[in-house]
Amino acid sequence: MDNTIHIADYDAEWLEIFQKVKREIENALGKIEIEIEHVGSTSVPGLAAKRIIDLMGIVPNASVGAQTVGPLAALGYRYKGEYGIEGRFYFVKGVPPNIHFHMYPRAHPEIDRHLTFRDYLRAHPEAAREYAELKRALAEKYRHDLEGYTNDKTEFIRSTEAKARAH
Repeated sequence: MDNTIHIADYDAEWLEIFQKVKREIENALGKIEIEIEHVGSTSVPGLAAKRIIDLMGIVPNASVGAQTVGPLAALGYRYKGEYGIEGRFYFVKGVPPNIHFHMYPRAHPEIDRHLTFRDYLRAHPEAAREYAELKRALAEKYRHDLEGYTNDKTEFIRSTEAKARAH
């Protein structure tokens, strides 16, 4: 399997994929209460990204989150548990996984972090351009090292979150 980090130019199809996946998840979950947001780089128009659609589900509490595991498995999602973030329900789909579904109970701090970063980049195209340039440079530097690539984005992400909160 090719584990090279590829950054693609923005593709308007990413929004269509998100909408389709969101509908599939909502249909599979039926009456389970959930909000689903498009997060990550593919959620920012014009932003270059890895071809991975990140969705964030927000459920009332952890017991409701636990109720989603079976229905999502029936859709082909692989449940990865918390996967390094306490309180998260994390699912992936595709080979290699091209759908990442992060689900949190309503009061989880990651919810605000994801939405703050996304919304700031949507409202500030210059910051989105700077982030795209950084991602391309890091993809070149860390061609086969996803952990290094991810770690070196952290400073930009945290400083952007701080700018967003200062507004």
